[in-house]
Amino acid sequence: MKRKQPNILFIMTDDHAAHAMSCYGSKVNETPQMDRLANMGARFDNCFCTNSICAPSRGVILTGKNSHLNGVKTLEDGFDGRQQTLPKLLQAGGYQTSIIGKWHLGHGGNYDPTGFDYWNIFPGQGQYINPQMYDMGELKQYTGYATDIVTDLTIDWIKNRNKDKPFFMMCHHKAPHRHWVPDEKHKDMYEDIDIPLPDTFNDSHEGRSDAVKYNLMGIEELTEFDLKQPFPEGLTDAELKYWKYQRYMKDYLRCVASVDDNIGRLLDFLEEEGLKEDTIVVYTSDQGFFLGDHGWFDKRYMLEESLRMPFLMSYPGVIKEGSVITDLVANLDFAETFLDYAGLEIPEDMQGRSFKPILEGNKPKDWLDALYYRYWVYEGEHGVSPHYGIRTLDYKLICYLKEARDFSGNCLKEVEDKEWPQWELFDLRTDSEELDNVYDDVRYKDVVKELKRRLFELKERYQDYED
Repeated sequence: MKRKQPNILFIMTDDHAAHAMSCYGSKVNETPQMDRLANMGARFDNCFCTNSICAPSRGVILTGKNSHLNGVKTLEDGFDGRQQTLPKLLQAGGYQTSIIGKWHLGHGGNYDPTGFDYWNIFPGQGQYINPQMYDMGELKQYTGYATDIVTDLTIDWIKNRNKDKPFFMMCHHKAPHRHWVPDEKHKDMYEDIDIPLPDTFNDSHEGRSDAVKYNLMGIEELTEFDLKQPFPEGLTDAELKYWKYQRYMKDYLRCVASVDDNIGRLLDFLEEEGLKEDTIVVYTSDQGFFLGDHGWFDKRYMLEESLRMPFLMSYPGVIKEGSVITDLVANLDFAETFLDYAGLEIPEDMQGRSFKPILEGNKPKDWLDALYYRYWVYEGEHGVSPHYGIRTLDYKLICYLKEARDFSGNCLKEVEDKEWPQWELFDLRTDSEELDNVYDDVRYKDVVKELKRRLFELKERYQDYED
């Protein structure tokens, strides 16, 4: 018998790295409710974003189109709600739709959410404590912790929905975005332990592009505002870096713990309401994050910790419990996949592809085995150079296009007069931590040639005609 259209509960956080989830083998924390969801369905080990920064990733998810086509290439770009989006298509296909929590795609005019029967969103990044939210455009004050509030509102909306229609709910948490404010329940978590250092914490970046050697996102750059207390006096540079890492990571992981608890609340609610069997539940983050890896915090680079998105998906009776998917997928594919499960037509101008067949064990023979990435920001507080690249299962080729500049337009002094573009190649089979740039290694001459050919092929495929 044909199943009815499933409900879709899409839970997304901001800046949650897969390597801070125990179902992905975390060495720094436990996430029992996320693990519970992974056991209920599938864990994707090679899910990536096409542009590792908050607003652009959200634009890709809403449209199934790359940043240069949906109009959100950087944090400064608002999302034009007049364009075709996933919620609009689901609405037209019989769904009631809602988004609660972080939007971060502009406000007012054509920037407010469209295609949603109900929306209640944070202004900008939102606040962790007692946040304001735009409830269908009306600014309201809420009391409490943002992660709990978003979950409460999500549950309330699902309870009061039109039960004659399937629902599509985008439950978008602020956490664990900077400046990492924990809730009262978890504020002392990890207080008596030290968080293990990543293997690449003291990466020298030797042999790497100047775009990687010099930036403004090292652990050393974390401020007293970030860490919520004055720096201790009398520490060496190495000791202060270690102290900052501990402060940063503990607050970050405390925020993650609150998200984990609230995912458990949502899963319990679906079971109590008898909705579990008819609901697709997804957990993801808008991109990855550096947790001291390579000595950094934040994201943006095409390196693994930043590029990789956690992605868990359950649909009882359809997706096999405990599945592990290793095929390459991207946030570019999310909209197409949800439309496919809803039994709706996927527009030809969407650039991704449904991975429903992969989940059902019928991987298409022509499934794309390479990811195209492009980071567009030229000026910003983190000093990360614009770049693009290609990732296959075995290799990653990155082209850093030009020097980065700060918000004032000043070039980082270390990269003045350097020659651009600069390239990096990593053999992921032997160098999973991406420490050894083999671009100039003669043994990889043919690999470079082939990857460049495929890179420019993908640029053409995705209609990215900018140099």
